[in-house]
Amino acid sequence: MTSSFPQRLISGYQTFATQRLPTEQTRYRELSERGQSPEIMVIGCCDSRVSPEVIFDAGPGEMFVVRNVANLVPPYSPDGQLHGVSAALEFAVQVLRVKHIVVLGHAQCGGVKAFVEDAAPLSPGDFIGRWMSLIAPAADKLGPRGDDETVQNFITRLEKAAVSRSLENLMTFPCISILVERGTLALHGAYFGVAKGSLSVLDRATGNFVTVDGRA
Repeated sequence: MTSSFPQRLISGYQTFATQRLPTEQTRYRELSERGQSPEIMVIGCCDSRVSPEVIFDAGPGEMFVVRNVANLVPPYSPDGQLHGVSAALEFAVQVLRVKHIVVLGHAQCGGVKAFVEDAAPLSPGDFIGRWMSLIAPAADKLGPRGDDETVQNFITRLEKAAVSRSLENLMTFPCISILVERGTLALHGAYFGVAKGSLSVLDRATGNFVTVDGRA
């Protein structure tokens, strides 16, 4: 039955079942019986190098995570179409009553790079290109790349600007803006440096990302 299933996943599960599960079995049982009640929602990129649960050392039930290409949040658009991120936001805010929403950007984002380089569509549907058009307003606000600026530096600035744009789009959702204004929900931006494993948090007052000290 499991012959075609990836062996890496089988061995990974066996390690989980013999090492981690025994120490967290009670927690899993409680989550099964009582349901989940995470206080934090993280909107991250589907990039395999940027796992929120790993970065924030989260246990089962601690975070409600949504991942997509380039950790983007589309603006509120009740147009009857299919909206996965919006559906997740609706559930997290209306049902789970999360207290924090974190948009987690990262370095070397392939989606942002494709947008900057105006890469050719990978398929007739151009799903990535259409999705990444969400950051066009952030790019316009950033302005053109400077003559003496490297492409990578511009990509880094846009990766961070995209986080801010997603935070702005979050506020277009009535259920979110109301709770933020009441002070019962807080929005945050963060940025993960893949090479060094560094984390910086957006200071909403200055618009700058401030590095977090990794030492306890």
